[in-house]
Amino acid sequence: MPIEMQRRKEQDRSISGLFEMRRRLPNPALDGVVTDICGYRETAPGYFHNTEYASLTVPLVISFAEPFAIGLGRTPGDNDRFASFAAGLYAGPVMIQSFGGACCVQVNFTPLGARRFFGRPMSELADRMVALDDVLGLEGIALRERLGNAPDWNMRFDLAEMFVAGRLAAARETPAEIAWAYDRIVFSGGRTRIASLAEKLGWSRKHLAGRFTDATGIGPKTLSRIARFNRALGLSRQQASGWADIAADCGYADQAHLAREFRDLAGETPTALSMGV
Repeated sequence: MPIEMQRRKEQDRSISGLFEMRRRLPNPALDGVVTDICGYRETAPGYFHNTEYASLTVPLVISFAEPFAIGLGRTPGDNDRFASFAAGLYAGPVMIQSFGGACCVQVNFTPLGARRFFGRPMSELADRMVALDDVLGLEGIALRERLGNAPDWNMRFDLAEMFVAGRLAAARETPAEIAWAYDRIVFSGGRTRIASLAEKLGWSRKHLAGRFTDATGIGPKTLSRIARFNRALGLSRQQASGWADIAADCGYADQAHLAREFRDLAGETPTALSMGV
């Protein structure tokens, strides 16, 4: 659930003493790379369940306590336990469970920001969770130790920001062509024609798809689906228009097409998801 934040100010939230959550918008130097940094700690035994829908966020989760149970497009099983990890883009719902002992920092990257930070093709992270030491090696292990030993959330957030900024200082910039095409898709809410982007770049659609898969983990068509879905969801929560109007505004063939996309990308009906059910 969105929380209103001011830059570099933390916001606290707790429910019935069961958990606390804090979020910070990053230093302006990380704009376009990191969307926000979160701290989460469960403060009482219990069972927590959350379903996250398809988004254009690449999380890095650094845990100091019990792991989460996570299933991509399904209820997690006994072997689906993940503590500290990075997760690439996934075009579907993600089911997350925890049991009262979780505590972690989560850095949320944009897809292009994640490509720069991790310094590897994002196809290696797409549709999966990859352990911290596999994506960041000894640096990641040392960061986890520093964060775990920090006295409070403010210090943890500061350390996380400094770590990200340090890696970015040695990272390659995003190719201008990919940044341009990505922005066109996102700013249009997924309505820009992929063939038109390829034509303007002087590339074939196959070449564009390959470059996008390296930079974001998914092709431009799938990225457009996720952008279109999130725009439709946002409109449903901001205005009183009916679903038929939202479908037309967002470029769906009809309302039935919109409903199918909501089920594929969020595992919910449009009405249930717009109400936050």
